[in-house]
Amino acid sequence: MNIDMYSASIPVFDRFLTNLSGLLGKAEAHAESQDIAATKYVVSRLYADMAPLSSNVQFACDTARRCAARLAGEEPGSEADDEATLDELRVRIRRTRDYLAGVDADRIRGTEDRTVLLETPMVTMEFTGHDYLLNFALPNFFFHVSISHGILRQQGVPIGKLNYMGAA
Repeated sequence: MNIDMYSASIPVFDRFLTNLSGLLGKAEAHAESQDIAATKYVVSRLYADMAPLSSNVQFACDTARRCAARLAGEEPGSEADDEATLDELRVRIRRTRDYLAGVDADRIRGTEDRTVLLETPMVTMEFTGHDYLLNFALPNFFFHVSISHGILRQQGVPIGKLNYMGAA
């Protein structure tokens, strides 16, 4: 069975980035209502050796943007990872969503067999577009969105699964 690579990527990324922005908004409201510095959340981690909330939001945004670029046959750009407030993280999400909104669906559709190279200083991985999207990009994206949710929940922000899913 073939999948529509566009429908399986861009709208999914956009929806969960919208949800993630909503989680950050709930965190900001909670911090204000509890007289907590909202920056506490930005640097919070689930465990000492794990990345903080800021990095997880940045990684989620980067994964979505880079996936769209790679599937479209473009070179993925990069952004400075310098967000220090919840509002700045929401701005980064907005920029990512704006980028995704500008991706031509026809550049993504039909990329199941496109070769996608993921090069790092330590390893080069080669995927088909299909395998890259379904077995690398989407799981990586959802990992970072889920960890972001978990960090906020651990810090006492009153959110749950419906917030993660975007239904509340």
